[in-house]
Amino acid sequence: MASTKSFAEAVKDRRTYYALSNESTIPDSRIQEIVKHAILHTPSAFNSQTSRVVVLLGEEHVKTWDIIAEVYKQQLPEEKFNQANKRFQGFRAAYGTILFYEDTDNVREFQDKFKTYEDKFPGWSEQTNGMHQYHIWTALETEGLGVNLQHYNPLIDVRLETEYKVPSTWNLKAQMVFGKPTSGPAVENKEFKPVEDRMKVYGAK
Repeated sequence: MASTKSFAEAVKDRRTYYALSNESTIPDSRIQEIVKHAILHTPSAFNSQTSRVVVLLGEEHVKTWDIIAEVYKQQLPEEKFNQANKRFQGFRAAYGTILFYEDTDNVREFQDKFKTYEDKFPGWSEQTNGMHQYHIWTALETEGLGVNLQHYNPLIDVRLETEYKVPSTWNLKAQMVFGKPTSGPAVENKEFKPVEDRMKVYGAK
């Protein structure tokens, strides 16, 4: 069942959740609908559509965090790995993971097509990827799921490319973990810097 929250309410309520179970408040088909909607309707510069995602559910989600733990075990001293592995196991215990990528071939295509803006497209690519992340994050939370965003790339890139047959031209940007929350958000009462220091308005009536 779709959420009845307004857009403004959904934006306000979005938070980071770390304590997640391997349950979902919605069927896998609904998760896929949310991701497809974001892919189709999130804007990109010149409609370049450079963002890519991989949705990992069930055993594939678990396997992903086993791979990440294995990679970091080879890279970190034992004490540091033991600390990091507590986080990995927490993410592994959730319901799913979404990998966010940017297709560098697609970015280069638009750099070649619009030479005047050649140096701008990598930055615009990052912007659209962030919008995809925010779109999906907010949508999942309106369905009662908790979400957090991780960045263990680039150490994990090659292993995940191999495991999920991801083209080498896809550049990994983030890993979004989600599941049914088992406690409140990481920050209950978010602190805000004064809006007056962050916003200027001219010509308003």
